[in-house]
Amino acid sequence: MFYRLQRVISKPLFHSLRQLLLLRSSRKLTSKMSFQYPQAYRDDAVMDAYHGDKVPDPYSWLEDPDSEKTQAFVTAQNQLTVPYLESCEVRDLFKERMTELYDYPKYSCPFKRGDKYFHFYNTGLQNQSVMYMQDSLDAEPKVFLDPNTFSEDGTVALRGYAFSEDGENLAYGTSASGSDWVEIRFLQVEGAKALEDRLERVKFSCMSWTHDGKGLFYNSYPEQKGKSDGTETSANLHQKLYFHILGTPQSEDVLCAEFPDNPKWMAGAEVSDDGGYLLLSIREGCDPVNRLWYCDLKTTPEGITGLLPWVKLIDNFDAEYEYVTNEGTLFTFKTNLDAPRYRLINIDFASPAQTNWKELIPQHDKDVIVFATCTFSSYVFVCFLHDVKNVLKMYRLSSGEELRTFPLDVGSVVGFTGRKRDSEIFYYFTSFLSPAIIYHCDLTKEPLQPHIFREVTVKGFSPSDYQTTQIFYPSKDGTEIPMFIVHKKGLKLDGSHPGFLYGYGGFNISITPSYSVSRLIFVRHLGGVLAVANIRGGGEYGETWHKAGMLANKQNCFNDFQCAAEYLVKEGYTTSSKLTINGGSNGGLLVAACVNQRPELFGCAVAQVGVMDMLKFHKFTIGHAWTTDFGCSEEKPQFDWLMKYSPLHNIRIPEGNGVQYPSVLLLTGDHDDRVVPLHSLKYIATLQHIVGRSSKQTNPLFILVDTKSGHGAGKPTSKVIQEVADTYAFIARCLNISWVK
Repeated sequence: MFYRLQRVISKPLFHSLRQLLLLRSSRKLTSKMSFQYPQAYRDDAVMDAYHGDKVPDPYSWLEDPDSEKTQAFVTAQNQLTVPYLESCEVRDLFKERMTELYDYPKYSCPFKRGDKYFHFYNTGLQNQSVMYMQDSLDAEPKVFLDPNTFSEDGTVALRGYAFSEDGENLAYGTSASGSDWVEIRFLQVEGAKALEDRLERVKFSCMSWTHDGKGLFYNSYPEQKGKSDGTETSANLHQKLYFHILGTPQSEDVLCAEFPDNPKWMAGAEVSDDGGYLLLSIREGCDPVNRLWYCDLKTTPEGITGLLPWVKLIDNFDAEYEYVTNEGTLFTFKTNLDAPRYRLINIDFASPAQTNWKELIPQHDKDVIVFATCTFSSYVFVCFLHDVKNVLKMYRLSSGEELRTFPLDVGSVVGFTGRKRDSEIFYYFTSFLSPAIIYHCDLTKEPLQPHIFREVTVKGFSPSDYQTTQIFYPSKDGTEIPMFIVHKKGLKLDGSHPGFLYGYGGFNISITPSYSVSRLIFVRHLGGVLAVANIRGGGEYGETWHKAGMLANKQNCFNDFQCAAEYLVKEGYTTSSKLTINGGSNGGLLVAACVNQRPELFGCAVAQVGVMDMLKFHKFTIGHAWTTDFGCSEEKPQFDWLMKYSPLHNIRIPEGNGVQYPSVLLLTGDHDDRVVPLHSLKYIATLQHIVGRSSKQTNPLFILVDTKSGHGAGKPTSKVIQEVADTYAFIARCLNISWVK
């Protein structure tokens, strides 16, 4: 990747840590400040040049996570934040109640591999869920793979797994401290015997076995200088597809696909249901579009020995094609081609011209197809999203005939198991007030009748005491935005209640109803109102909704979120001074941008692992993949819109008497190699320097940097509990909220 950005960096002005990081009291700058923030060294001579404009980057030294001055900065910030959190009265109460209510059994949907059933189970407070094996659904489950044995503190997690077609072997990934880097290991299912094979340098990888069970397709990145443990910031480029033969060293793995002229391409391989084809889905970013190549494995009679003879079925990025199943050369795909809410089509590889493609299930007028899977040879189960609520339907594969709808309450299908060779399905339902209902349906018995296989309840919490409402409110341009609101029954809309507003708004990701113990504690014991706004940029209404909140339209996301806050205030659910906004990753960007634009609208803001530097995000780890949603500062028109909302570059002392920034808490992890910590570090340094020195800024501006923690995946239960206790304690103290027994 080449950058047009030019840098002008002054010679080091100081040489010692003491001089580089000035930790002297902020009282020397102003006697009216409520908090004494560590004053980080600013190099005002550092300028980045963009299309003739000079943009200051005085905290660019924080981009080096290993420097002594960066580590000293992190230490100083934590030394300010941690004592503040520890002194919050609600912190211990919240942690105790969270520990009590989170201690309920957690199951996954069962799935069958070979002649065994498997499922994940957590007794309640285990750091990681355990994989169990059963001879039958009625048999006693036995521990098969326990990730809690990977490390003493639970910070090494299971990250992906794949059984061989015959169910005799398992490939599984492990990641340490929340990093995206994975090591693939192998188990022989019989006796759970560990095999010696190890695959390293793995990241954003597929895991797909050939049906003869001899080997596995996976992705890895080339060796690079320096470390690769999740604390580095170097870009992830030149991902390659390999084939590993079981029982051989990784050094002998076969390179099957590479893209030297397109370093940002990433390609996942999937072996077809019948084992005859290898499908390659190539993506350049996070947009729901992909190229689709395939290899007829019958054309490799000598086995896989080198780059495969790929047939480039679709060789552009015009639409998304997701494999569902195939019958010989007739393949079924879920696609958004000419269908922003998706449809299912058939493509015959024997006559692949687009004029020969056939529609199997058309796009619905309003509902979005979330996933489609073939089960019991002849059925296709399709999950739709209807006004942010899931609907599950069953179709005939041969004709696309709709056979039935499976009844669901208002909520989400977050798990589904059942392959083409299986004669049964399991699906997992959850909602804001229901943690889990797992349904089972035997497809061999007529009439089809799903029944509850497992239902989880939480002791000490009665869903009947609460209610969930979905409303639609107008955004700035008049667009109707859906929002869920959860609160105690009989709530008086008098503005006296603290509010908690969550949003995301990006990357075609839909935020559907989900169960959260911590949020329900906020509702129950802090007297709060929970609101989840389904703002544009997500996938709630398909690709049209997504595009309305991306690239040059990104401001729509911020407008939608701010209008959600205004609605909650106007309707008496809360007041601005009692309203907290929250989001993570792209949602952290959302929170920070809205705080910059409308600081008076919120009382508190918690931004987790947020993207804050919109001019340079593409330079670090996998950030280049996000340019499909955000754009890139190397292009002049895109620089112009990024500069308008980039959180780091739009921090100002608010205008107006008595107007200040809300209380701010940033959360990040030292091993986050998705959104690297430098985003949050540079933002908080700038926020404290510009706003924190203002005499009218009495609300705290804090950051908490966790250790052995990443972007969120695989986080152990102990860390989850501590994080939410810290978060809600901060909210309670800043907004003066009392604990209600």
